[in-house]
Amino acid sequence: MRLDVLQAQGLRSDPAALDAALRAQGFFPGRRAVVVNETGDQHAETVAAALAATGPEAFLLITAGVLPSRSSLRKLFEAGEGRVAAAFYPDPPDRGALRDMLRSVGVAGGADDAALSALESVAHGMDRGSLARLVEVVSLHHSGADRPVDLATVEACAPPSSDDGMGGAAEAAVEAALSGKAARVRAELARLTARGASPVSVALASARRLRQLHALAVGGAPKAAALARLRAPDAADRAQALARHWGAARLEQGLRLMLETDAGLRGGSAAPEHALMERALLRLAAMAG
Repeated sequence: MRLDVLQAQGLRSDPAALDAALRAQGFFPGRRAVVVNETGDQHAETVAAALAATGPEAFLLITAGVLPSRSSLRKLFEAGEGRVAAAFYPDPPDRGALRDMLRSVGVAGGADDAALSALESVAHGMDRGSLARLVEVVSLHHSGADRPVDLATVEACAPPSSDDGMGGAAEAAVEAALSGKAARVRAELARLTARGASPVSVALASARRLRQLHALAVGGAPKAAALARLRAPDAADRAQALARHWGAARLEQGLRLMLETDAGLRGGSAAPEHALMERALLRLAAMAG
């Protein structure tokens, strides 16, 4: 009886409803909570007015879809004192969801295993909007073909990797961990921190590398797709050596550790982010022995 739940669409016809909910007196003592669902930039003025007019009588929580950095609603909560904007990331789509996305844009033939592996890998570093645009580009590139989407099509359409070397540096850190070199892990992480890399970006790069090695360890079509992305012979040889040393089962354990670390970093843990990332890579280094 200290909670009010409103739908944002109702605020357009009754903008005073939010202000009234924030000022209402609860039956029981204690701070009230007001939740407004499905808000957007079109409601920013109403929300701002309600926040300006009310004191600390109630706690306001609003939910919204994807808001770009220029969003007026997002800025309202990022810039205001005592306000917070928190992003929640959905799990990356699995192969079934990727097939559905391809069918929705007219790719009736689907994609072969190598192409799906590549799309799955790319999807872990993208938000849903960017992934949807990539799938549309793949469909246009594939238009008129009477065969499934192949790896070459995905690689031709996928955005290029950042050229600032950050991704390669993060991979160097995880490779040091996979080789059991704890001192080198600390050195690589210190270098990344000095260059401004976030722990989340390091976790994503580490997870990508572990997926790549797992595909090599599993063999078959996943291995062929992974090798196709490792064009340099020395890189392919090094990756295959690591995959053989670790094996599919241990690589799955390592990937699970990295995904849990990524979730912890994004989940607002009170622990220092850089310490969480370092601990995860040092645990990998211990597993390598």
